[in-house]
Amino acid sequence: MADRMLFIGWGSTVRGREERGLEVFNESIGLYGRLQQEGRIEQFNVVLLDPNANLAGYIELHGSAEQLSAARASEEFRRTLADASLIVEDLRIVEGFTNDGVAQQMALYQESIARVPQTA
Repeated sequence: MADRMLFIGWGSTVRGREERGLEVFNESIGLYGRLQQEGRIEQFNVVLLDPNANLAGYIELHGSAEQLSAARASEEFRRTLADASLIVEDLRIVEGFTNDGVAQQMALYQESIARVPQTA
């Protein structure tokens, strides 16, 4: 089961580039679908958000650290990011933890807390 995730978020589409934005979105969904079918990632989720000031949507790629690192380093992934960077504002890519990875990170955090004097 995946213990890592890659968050790919974006803001609003650059005005006048909406058609290309839709093309890049569809190309990226196709890429992530192929990565999943080929076992290069475990799964992906797409989220589109109601209008707000910061985030229009995001995609989560789930897999092992090795899977996500390899996917992220691939030429097709890099090309998709380059295309996306030209048609959306605030493109962001953040690595994170999920499933068993959350428990591992919380254990590390708890160990760190134990070394800090607590105040009332």
